[in-house]
This record gives sequence, structure tokens and C-alpha cells, in this order.
Amino acid sequence: MEILTTAEMEHADRLAIAAGTPGFALMMSAGQAIAQVAMDLVEEGPIIVVAGRGNNGGDGFVAAAELAARGREVSVILICERDILAGDAASAARGWKYPVLPFNPQAIGRPALIIDALFGAGLNRNVKGEPEQMIEAINANGAPILSVDLPSGVNGTSGAVMGVAVKATETVTFFRRKPAHLLLPGRIQCGRVRVADIGIDANVLTEIKPQTFENIPAFWRRSFPVPRIDGHKYSRGHVVVASGNMASTGAARLSARGALRAGAGLVTLASPRNALAVNAAALSAVMVRSTDTAIEFAELLADKRFNICVIGPGAGVNQRTRDFVLTALSAKRGLVLDADALTSFAEAPDHLFEAIKASPDSQVVLTPHEGEFPRLFSDISNKNPLRSKLERVRAAAGRSGAAVLLKGPDTVVASPDGRAAIASNAPPWLATAGAGDVLAGMISGMLAQGVPAFEAACLGVWMHGEAAREAGPGLIAEDLPEVLPAVFRHLYDEFEIDY
Repeated sequence: MEILTTAEMEHADRLAIAAGTPGFALMMSAGQAIAQVAMDLVEEGPIIVVAGRGNNGGDGFVAAAELAARGREVSVILICERDILAGDAASAARGWKYPVLPFNPQAIGRPALIIDALFGAGLNRNVKGEPEQMIEAINANGAPILSVDLPSGVNGTSGAVMGVAVKATETVTFFRRKPAHLLLPGRIQCGRVRVADIGIDANVLTEIKPQTFENIPAFWRRSFPVPRIDGHKYSRGHVVVASGNMASTGAARLSARGALRAGAGLVTLASPRNALAVNAAALSAVMVRSTDTAIEFAELLADKRFNICVIGPGAGVNQRTRDFVLTALSAKRGLVLDADALTSFAEAPDHLFEAIKASPDSQVVLTPHEGEFPRLFSDISNKNPLRSKLERVRAAAGRSGAAVLLKGPDTVVASPDGRAAIASNAPPWLATAGAGDVLAGMISGMLAQGVPAFEAACLGVWMHGEAAREAGPGLIAEDLPEVLPAVFRHLYDEFEIDY
């Protein structure tokens, strides 16, 4: 579940070498793993390896030699003269007893498989000239492509495409995934990703102390809330969702339903009086309380059993929404802020951040999408292609003092303490109106049960994606809460929890 930046992966290599595993032994293991994946991909036909001058190219040479030893027809195209290679890459090239082809796109021919070993994960400049032409030729060839570590042209830490990048059928990487295997657009270039064991002991992670993780159940297993046999609804928390006016009540009801299905013991909708009848008629298990002003909201929160608030879905961009947020923070309640609650502070985001930091006991989650994120964090720019979504969300969490969740097909959640998680399980049909409102409610349901903000956000994001998968194409937001019981059953089975 750990994700390593290119610098952290280099550190892992150095630690493995210092512990007694020669660098060339790691390269041999990597090349053999590449060869095995290549054999799995194509049973017959010629294979072409396009090799660069670094260790990625060295991996390619080892793979070529291994495939030739297994009786496969293999050729190697090298970006430079063989005698220019140095270190382990030079040693690997010496193991290739055949000529190398000139670095010419025409040399690719019509292979059964192309192995892309041109650039490694550390690429940090745009691809130009002959390498650019080679990558374009690889993509246009029509043969399946197996990329080594990452598709050439993708920056391993940011996931950015550096001008042009290989569009791989599969990618084989080593020891742990890199951020680019999960972040867009890199993830799209990778195809299926396989992680190969090349002999690096997992104990090196103790020294590296990675702060980025894949958002999968193994990551948050210990935080997963399981109802106690001697528990009751009040022990599972009481969520308050702030509704907007009569014409915009649906979003809050979606959040309320998401909170209830996610496990909150009780959920109350704080509704303006002009929307009371509409909300009450549409709800059953969710309770409704008339709440027009921040004063009335404060009176509601005087009851300590209301431990979590959701503010934003359909709330309106206005002073009332800002006042509700500040009231909840003053009352030291856990808080999920979405949609209109975020935009309501667009003119004074520091006012919100100061209020969050002044209430350190409150568990707060901000859930912007890419359109809302700049309204609060205008200077945390995504214009620099090497500043990844991961870095932007981490910076936002540090600045705001809250867990920040930036939605998308590669949703990133970050904590003020530097931890971050990247999700990759959301299907494309999850992009539908109201889905984010349900997510806000699901996160609040986790918070209500005592899950800390960062873990609650990670849990909510993963379950949100799995619910969409369970519902399938044609999903609408109302479907998400209704399929959560199936998602819970799958988790209970995976965790071997009786139910």
C-alpha cells in the first residue's frame, strides 16, 4: 500500500545495496521480471526492446538476454552508442551478445511486442527530438507495449506527461508503485500495472518512512468502524446536515442518506422553515429540525449528542452558510465542508482556516473538486506540470489545518501531518450530479463513529468508489447509499468480521 516517489525509490535501492544486494543483482531481477511479463503477453513473434542510456535501459538489456535465452526472437534499439553506457547498465549491455539497432523509428518494424525501456521514472524535462519521434512511432506501431517501471515520457512523482509519452498496454514496476501509477494522466498511460519483487526487503520502508499510500482497505483496516454488540444508535454518533432553501434541498438529503447508510446512528436535517414540509415529506429515518439562523443552529448543537455536521450541499453561497460553519467550529464539532460551504469562504479563506486551527479538537474534512479548490487555495497552482495533485492537496491540508480531499478519478486525501492517500477505484460513471453530496455524508457517517478525519475521508472515498462499481453503469447519486450494504458485506468478508 506504500507509494514511493522516485527519490524514495532510489533511497530503497541504496539501502538494499548497502545491506548486501549488489545493484546489478537488482537489475537482473528486474530484467527477469520484465521478460516473464513479456512471455505472458505474447506467446510468439518477434519482440523489440527500445533501451535508454540509464538503468531503465539496463533492465531492458537484461530482459532481452533472458528472452533470447528462452528462445524468443529479440532485437534491441539503443538511444546511444553501447560504449557510452556506464555502471550497471553497461554490465547489462555486455550480457547482450548480439548487435544493437540504430535509434531510428523505422527500426521498430512489425513486432509482436514492444518493450519500452527508454526513460525511467525520474524524467523531469520535456521529451524532444529523436526520443519524441521514437515514442510517437512506438504509439503508432499498433503492437502491444510493455513499459519498464513507467511509460517513457511520464514523470514518476507528478504523473505529468512531459510533452509526449508512451501509451502502454502494461507496465511492470518494482518493489512499490510510484505516484504516477495512480495519478492522472500518468495512470492512463500505464495500462495494467504489475509490481515485481526484485529482492528489496520491505524493512527498508522503516527508514524511508513513506508518507503516501494507496487508498485500499489494508491502509485503513485498523480504523474501520465495526458496531459493538453492546452498542446502540447514540454510541454511533448523530450527524446534522444543514439544508438549503426550498428550491435546493435535494443535495442535503443525499448527504443525510449517505451518512445514515455509512453507519451514523442518527441523522438530523437542519432545515429552513420554508423547506420543512418538503424535507419532511421526502425523509423517513432521517429526522428534520427547523433551523433558520446561526443562533438556532447553535441552540441545536447545545445538545452534545450532535457530534458531526455536514455543511455545504445545497446550502447556498451566503452569510448564513458561513455563520453555520463558524458556529459548528465554535461548538467544537466534527465537520465536513463541501460545495457551497467552501465557496462561501472564497473571499476570505484565511478566516476559515484560522477558525479550524482555533478548534484543534474538531475533526474537519474539506471536500472540494477541481473547480472549488482554487477558490480556497488560489496560489497553490496546478499550472506547473511537475507540481502534482498530490503536492497541491498536501499543501492545502497543511495550510488549512484540515484533512483535504480533492475529488476526481484519482481522488487524493491529505492530512495536515503530511500523510496522503491516492484512490484509483472510482469508475467513470461515478461522475454524476449529487455523487459528491453522498460522499460528504458518507465521510460524516465515519466521523460520527469516531474515525479520525484523515482515515474517515479515505474510508469514505474508497467506499464511494466501490458503491459505484457495485451499482454499475447508469448509476445516479440516489443509488450510492442503497448499495452500501453490499460494500460493507464485501469488507466484512475480507476482514473476516462476523455479521
